[in-house]
Amino acid sequence: MNAVLVIARLLFAALFISAGISHFAKLETMTGYAKYKKLPLAKLNVMLSGLFFLAGGIYIALGFWVDLGALLIAVTLIGAAVIFHQFWKETDANTKMQEMMAFNKDLALAGAALIIFALIFSGAISGDEFGPHLGNISLFK
Repeated sequence: MNAVLVIARLLFAALFISAGISHFAKLETMTGYAKYKKLPLAKLNVMLSGLFFLAGGIYIALGFWVDLGALLIAVTLIGAAVIFHQFWKETDANTKMQEMMAFNKDLALAGAALIIFALIFSGAISGDEFGPHLGNISLFK
C-alpha cells in the first residue's frame, strides 16, 4: 500500500508544481484574467497563489512539511473556486456549466488536500508509511 501512497502523492503534487510554474510563466495572462474577475491586487495574488501551489506541491512531493503544503493548496483552491468560478452568477447555460465544473473541481481537489493535511496532522500516517521523505513530514508537530 505504501507504493500506492507514494504514487498518489507524486501525481497529486505534480499537478500543483505544474500549476505553480504556470502562474509565473504566464504571469501577465493570468493577471489579466484575475483583473477581469475583479481580483484585488491581481498580479500580487497571482504570484502568491503560484507560490502556494508550487511550494505546496514540492512539499508534498518531497515529503517535507506535507501538512503545510496541503494546507497552502487547500486554501488557494477554495479561494479560487469562490472568486473565479461563480457559476451562480452566470446566465449563459454553457458558461454556467463550465464554471460549475471548475468550481466543483477546485473544491474536490481542496478536499483531497485537506484529507492529506488531516492524515499528517493527526499522525494517522507516519513518515515511514508516507514513503521516502526529506526531513519532518509535519510542520505543525
